[in-house]
Amino acid sequence: MPFHWPGAVHRSSTATHALSAAALSALLMASAMKHFRDPGFFRQVVPDYLCRDDGDTPAAGAPPAARPLAVMTREEWIALSGLVEAGAAVGLLIPATRRTTATGVAALFGVFVAGHVDAIRRACRPEGSSAQRAVHMARLPTQMPLILWAWSLRNAGRRPS
Repeated sequence: MPFHWPGAVHRSSTATHALSAAALSALLMASAMKHFRDPGFFRQVVPDYLCRDDGDTPAAGAPPAARPLAVMTREEWIALSGLVEAGAAVGLLIPATRRTTATGVAALFGVFVAGHVDAIRRACRPEGSSAQRAVHMARLPTQMPLILWAWSLRNAGRRPS
């Protein structure tokens, strides 16, 4: 029969969750900062159907009724997602908001899958390049581990039953 110090597993588990939350927070903050330093990096992963006519999309010129979700320009979507990621980075660091924030981050990463799929679709068109295809094909599979990582933080600091 192994000997366990009372509460030792809980403290270790809490510390591991706090470290994991801090690591994901740092990743989100770095990404948020990149949204403002290099917004062009994110242009291809914002689906055309979300963008108002900014004169630079294949859907540009389509009637507004054909794109009911096009409520902002591509640059506005990039800035908004950067702000959301920065807020989420802060929320993950606060134990009282970590569960709710982690749920939101997992959902956010899930929504990003649509952008990556759309970017792959556009990269596979004749005007797309092999470099674009390679980048987007590499980025898409990273979403599932990120979703699972965020989801795992939902139980941070909770006592096992």
